[in-house]
Amino acid sequence: MDDVVTQVGAFAPLIISAVKALVVLILGWIIAGAIAGVVRRRINATPHIDQTLGNFVASLVKWVILAMVLVAVLGIFGIQATSIVAILGAASLAIGLALQGTLSDLAAGVMLVVFRPYKLGQYVDIGGTAGTVKDLNLFTTELVTPDNVQIIVPNGQSWGSIITNYSAHDTRRVDLVFGIDYGDSADEAMKIILDVAKADDRIHSDPEPWVRVTNLGDSSVDLTARLWCNAADYWDLKFEITKAVKEAFDAKGVSIPYPHTVEIRKEG
Repeated sequence: MDDVVTQVGAFAPLIISAVKALVVLILGWIIAGAIAGVVRRRINATPHIDQTLGNFVASLVKWVILAMVLVAVLGIFGIQATSIVAILGAASLAIGLALQGTLSDLAAGVMLVVFRPYKLGQYVDIGGTAGTVKDLNLFTTELVTPDNVQIIVPNGQSWGSIITNYSAHDTRRVDLVFGIDYGDSADEAMKIILDVAKADDRIHSDPEPWVRVTNLGDSSVDLTARLWCNAADYWDLKFEITKAVKEAFDAKGVSIPYPHTVEIRKEG
């Protein structure tokens, strides 16, 4: 019995240290998150500072605090800060090789914040992955697709890919193609398209609407319309103008050709 008590007593300091370390970790995590939240709100509340920077700095502050918490936890177990620095210095090469992907993401995150190829709320395509930018932190970029699917892109992959930013400019051009029958008048059809475009207040007059014959297909004469609008109106305008032109063609008797199948039967 005395041996059991002695063994338990021997482990008591370790158990106490473990409990203290757990408490420090939990409190440190909570405090790091709270301080990062305050930093994010303060930066985002400043009108001339982009929200992307606020999220990035908040993420940086959180990880710095967590690193300090880790040092404090190791100190509870008797490992001094100087020893930690010495160990990290001796193992820096191995750590660098093991975390080269993570460090690359971190460096890319800094580049993304400095050069800002995209910001929060913008719709982008990163190497074939498209969505609205919801968050940019130290290591990843979070996108949300139009059907509300979350996509996490490592910053290293983002910085090394072709980035298409559909929201970078205030205006966009809507390109629409309409096919008409060869027996119809191209001039009349182009006038109908222009009339529909000019009747919509969302379409800019400068640059003015542009409609031309752009292709002679197998069964249709293709007319292309190029219309400028505010970026926020792009999709609604694209769908509504397509519908309006179709209805105007129907009212004016302009035919929209469609594929026909001819069946030939051989009578024996």
